[in-house]
Amino acid sequence: MMRSASREAMAHLRRRRDEVLGSRASADALTALADDLYAVADLLVGQPRLRRALADPASLPDARAQLVVRLLSGKVGEQASEVVQAAVRERWSSSWDLTDALERAADDALFGAAERAGVIDEVEDELFRFERILSDQSQLTTLLDEIAVDAPRRIALLDQVVGGKVQPITKALLEHAVASQRKRSVTLAIDELLDEAAALRERSVARVLSAVELTAQQQSRLAAALSDLYGRPITIRTAVDPAVRGGLVIRVGDELIDGSVAARLTSARAALAG
Repeated sequence: MMRSASREAMAHLRRRRDEVLGSRASADALTALADDLYAVADLLVGQPRLRRALADPASLPDARAQLVVRLLSGKVGEQASEVVQAAVRERWSSSWDLTDALERAADDALFGAAERAGVIDEVEDELFRFERILSDQSQLTTLLDEIAVDAPRRIALLDQVVGGKVQPITKALLEHAVASQRKRSVTLAIDELLDEAAALRERSVARVLSAVELTAQQQSRLAAALSDLYGRPITIRTAVDPAVRGGLVIRVGDELIDGSVAARLTSARAALAG
């Protein structure tokens, strides 16, 4: 969790990010920006002295920005260089927070690309559905999280599962979640991506599990009811889980609403055992 200095720095960087995402940049340009920012974050992970130098609060912000210019000139695009310069001018509680902030900015650029391309809903839905696949297949999750296996092999395994079945932007987000040395759990990484996408669209996402698939009308009514309950726009992502047996299991952020038959049976068993 970021401490106060880094949270403030992240807020400032988001404003710079919004300037970039609010421009008329194409989906391809935003995808290229994301690739550049991921590359810079990876560089900082592998170069601890450089990472510490760029986050050193004892040095002048302009000096840190000039170091970025010298290092990245001709290696990344102009927009990426500007975002990185803006990032290193901030005061971070930890040099790792700087790296994480750049990865977050890259994620946001890909979500911006998805919006430009008109596929943001598909991307969010695909991320949610892959999260459910991982929940059902613990062995696959373990293999994708295995840090002892080099990143190309883990990405190759991911491609076997999702290749040709998801949007290219979804695939790019998942590949980075698997390859990043800063994301130790692909499931948690996807969870964070879904929260990021919701925040960018100024709404919240409810993850809904049901024993049978909900109709479009049921989904619409549920979204309206949750929006009224929480006082903000809520979009729902649904998945079928036979273990629910009946009713719904709903998660909004850290809050869980378990109205499933399975939960009631568990409670009944506990009461009988007592």
